[in-house]
Amino acid sequence: MFRNINEISDGAPYDLVVIGSGAAGMAAALFAAIEGRKVLLVERTEYVGGTSALSAATTWVPNSHHSRSVNPDDSRDKARKFLDGVVGNHSAPSMREAFLDSAPEAIAALEANSVVKFRPYATHPDYEQQFEGATMRGRALEPVPFDGRSLGPDLDKIRPPIPEFTIFGGMMVDRTDIGHLLAIRKSARSAAHAIKILAHYAGDRLRGRRGSRLVMGNALIGRFLASLNARGVEILIRTEVQDLVSENGTVTGAILKSGATTRRVAATNGVVLAAGGFNRHPRRRAELLPQGETYSPSAPGHTGAMQDIALRLGARFGEGNLDNAFWAPVSIRKRADGSTASFPHFVMDRSKPGTVCVDQTGRRFVNESVSYHLFGRAMFEHNKQVPCIPCFIITDAVGLSKYGLGMVRMGTRDLTPYLADGYLMEGASIADLAARIGVPAASLETTIAAMNRYAESGVDPDFGRGTTAYHRVNGDASIGPNPTLGPISTAPYYAVRLYPGDIGAATGLVINEWAQVTRADGTAIAGLYACGNEANSIMGGTYPGPGITIGPAITFAYRAVRHAVGAAQARRAA
Repeated sequence: MFRNINEISDGAPYDLVVIGSGAAGMAAALFAAIEGRKVLLVERTEYVGGTSALSAATTWVPNSHHSRSVNPDDSRDKARKFLDGVVGNHSAPSMREAFLDSAPEAIAALEANSVVKFRPYATHPDYEQQFEGATMRGRALEPVPFDGRSLGPDLDKIRPPIPEFTIFGGMMVDRTDIGHLLAIRKSARSAAHAIKILAHYAGDRLRGRRGSRLVMGNALIGRFLASLNARGVEILIRTEVQDLVSENGTVTGAILKSGATTRRVAATNGVVLAAGGFNRHPRRRAELLPQGETYSPSAPGHTGAMQDIALRLGARFGEGNLDNAFWAPVSIRKRADGSTASFPHFVMDRSKPGTVCVDQTGRRFVNESVSYHLFGRAMFEHNKQVPCIPCFIITDAVGLSKYGLGMVRMGTRDLTPYLADGYLMEGASIADLAARIGVPAASLETTIAAMNRYAESGVDPDFGRGTTAYHRVNGDASIGPNPTLGPISTAPYYAVRLYPGDIGAATGLVINEWAQVTRADGTAIAGLYACGNEANSIMGGTYPGPGITIGPAITFAYRAVRHAVGAAQARRAA
């Protein structure tokens, strides 16, 4: 239930105060409410949902009850071996063990006690297929689509999706929807699905509302919000935390400010920090992220302000991560309203046949089909020797029409707006395109000629594109002999600039197995918990598979609440 801060009395008592309303914060608030606790959820922006609302909300949870339906051969031991191989010593094994112990329980608890529901992807492989224990399916869950009309006016308080990820001016679609829309003339089942979701959206527009059929991140947040409302959880938006209240070394409350009003609230079971991390913190960005032009498509609330407060209480930042942030290549374009769109290139174009990515000398520097995180890492590493920020993703007329390129969707007929503002660059020949993007023509021609040979043979001897199941899944199964390789030979030719984009913080506050924030000596700050990207990643700055931020976020929210409730019960018993 959304509240105005003026409706809350000074000194109001709550069992748990949760700061931040992404998946981690909402999960913590819901788990506490399920336990019968009085909860206050605080969000500094005008919307709930954080970056989770903008994301696909894939949730990596090995061995959930859903996993067994699509991958009965998976096991906890396989998942542990996989994480040990990918993450290694970049995080404490005990943290990964805690995750594996509680992740299935957390998902089961949500589904048994709320309208938060997930389903397994039929095929959604771990990214690092070369490691023992990797799977093709079962660990990646997606939120079930949700009818946001049931939220009434609260629907408008969910952070809207990235506009460039919607169609028809605001209709949200997920992978399943896209498949049906593309097959609308080939399958009666697909036609029925497409007509249903199109009619739903048309009804929204006739009523003058945003798209109310929520999918991906909006579905997860919508389901959380409906569940929190059903349990009477109080929610404040546009409210900042000025400080945490600490008594005898224990965090017991928070000082909140909204507009001209300040309130002090008590938190008898503790405070959970889930405000998203440091991505918008100007000083910490400079300290923790590699040099080079970067963009953050994350939500605006990730200012790191809560981490600053926690540090003053003795908390510390994690060390030893492979990366301090999670990466994806992004392309940049100014919107009509003057804002900047940072479009993440996850899977829709880089792995498709007929594409290649080159540095500013016109040469390849990476296997284009690797995960978005590894692609971003490769940009930084290569840029140390050869200019690579930005780099360029290139295709031909066939590739552009069939698969699209970034914000230029497949089948787009009028390219004029994209060409006019320079987002998309076009050349009548490879040499012409090279001139337009400022790379040596001979070098680019050599690169394209090599890619055409690899497309014919199906073998990429330079970078091994298409050699793992993950690469191939993101290609085009109708293309052979390698679904990720195709000719780049039909003029005109096109390019889009790619920059590194930080899609989430990997480095954050050090926590223990129960999500308690810890000091330098390893002792816990009583009453203070952190989860989501506010906490140091148990993946150690690696990116093993899809949804490895939201899965642990929900799991450690669950563990934080279990500990907070247990500690409160122990105090009462004493």
